Amino acid sequence: MKRAIIMGATSGIGREVALLLVRQGWRIGIAGRREAALKQLKETAPGQIEWEVMDVTQETAAEQLLRLIEKVGGMDLYFHSSGIGSQNMELQPEIELNTLRTNGEGFTRMVTAAFNYFKQQGGEGHIAVISSIAGTKGLGAAPAYSATKRFQNTYIDALAQLAAMQGLRIRFTDIRPGFVATDLLGTRNYPLLMKTEPTARRIVKALNRKKRVKIIDGRYRILVFFWRMIPRWLWEKLKVRN
Repeated sequence: MKRAIIMGATSGIGREVALLLVRQGWRIGIAGRREAALKQLKETAPGQIEWEVMDVTQETAAEQLLRLIEKVGGMDLYFHSSGIGSQNMELQPEIELNTLRTNGEGFTRMVTAAFNYFKQQGGEGHIAVISSIAGTKGLGAAPAYSATKRFQNTYIDALAQLAAMQGLRIRFTDIRPGFVATDLLGTRNYPLLMKTEPTARRIVKALNRKKRVKIIDGRYRILVFFWRMIPRWLWEKLKVRN
């Protein structure tokens, strides 16, 4: 039986991916900050799910990850779906710093813990992360969010190279969705909004195929293609609010 740890499984994409992996026969460990949500998810498949309350911004989170892995009986896939984001055109420092703590510091803490676990367990495993198409360009409406997503893209690139340098068989999947109807977006009206369940199905398909980078969906692949072609001087003049 394959074993996965899902960080950020209390709602949204993480929760839907957990449900899909359970249906495929995986044994999973779920983690997040809300105990009630974790217990509720475990009740859907008590024999396949273990849980652990965890906050990626806390120094103890890496130790808690190892404890959850032990409960599950090992780990073949680490899936990181823990993140926050806010529009912050007023540039309130605390919003920016909180985003950095979760999407930067917390992300690094957990992904490095997973990398080192796989390295110590024979050098084989799969690390997948939910980043975002927001990492393509710096978004003036959400500076810290877009910057931390670019950081995540680059960090996974670096770890993939490091794994090759060290002769490890660790695979990486960088999943870059567009706007998905989750709690993260709140009640704002976003263009090209995707539903959570079909998005999760596409993600699980990419995980099973061990895709290196997956932009979801096709409309966003086209959008990102053209985003990358916009010169810096023009991008800085555009009023991109969503």
